[in-house]
This record gives sequence, structure tokens and C-alpha cells, in this order.
Amino acid sequence: MDFIQAIGHCFHNYVSGHGRAARSEYWYFALFIALMSIMAAILDTAMFPLIENGGPFSLIVSLGLLLPSWAVAIRRLHDLDRTGWWILITFTIIGFFVLIVWFCLRGTQGTNRFGPDPLASA
Repeated sequence: MDFIQAIGHCFHNYVSGHGRAARSEYWYFALFIALMSIMAAILDTAMFPLIENGGPFSLIVSLGLLLPSWAVAIRRLHDLDRTGWWILITFTIIGFFVLIVWFCLRGTQGTNRFGPDPLASA
């Protein structure tokens, strides 16, 4: 899956936690979020120089990408044959790092309880 396909797939399934997401889909979407956040910060700084912490563009980007980022993270956990409820460990200090490590791992090969292998259907 390339960058454009990953972004399209994430927005097509922007609130769906069903199915699985390959590593490439998750990390391309993470890159997209980072690029959009940087562009929003640049626009905020250029158009609203008196606002120090964020601005309207950053707020819009953050809110607009919140649900799709949760959905792709849940589908990534499904690819690892873990339930989407594991996303809640991000609220702990160590949990964020655990998820980063998990998201770097190869998903379950073949079909698991959440569906077929996304790499096999690509």
C-alpha cells in the first residue's frame, strides 16, 4: 500500500474499527497526520502570530483527524490479533511506548479473528 492509497483507505474507513490495517497503512497515515499538523502550525504562526499555543488551523486539523487516527490504530491492533480496547493503554505513561513497539511489529499472517490478512488482499 502506498501513501495515497493508505490515506484514502483511512478516510474511507474513518470511523470503522472493523478489519485490519497493515503497518504501511498505519505509518503512512501517521506521516500524513504529522505533515498536516506541521502545515497547520505554519499557517497558525503566519496568520495568528499573537496566539502562542496552537491556533484555529491546528485545532481543526486535530479534531478532523482524531476519529480516523483512532480507527486506524484499532485496525492496526486487530492486525496484531489484539482487541481494540488496548488503545486505552495510551492513557498510561508506559502504554504509549508499548503501542509504538506493537505498531512496528508484523501483523498476524493469514486470517485471524478480525479478518483476512491485509497484505494478502493488497
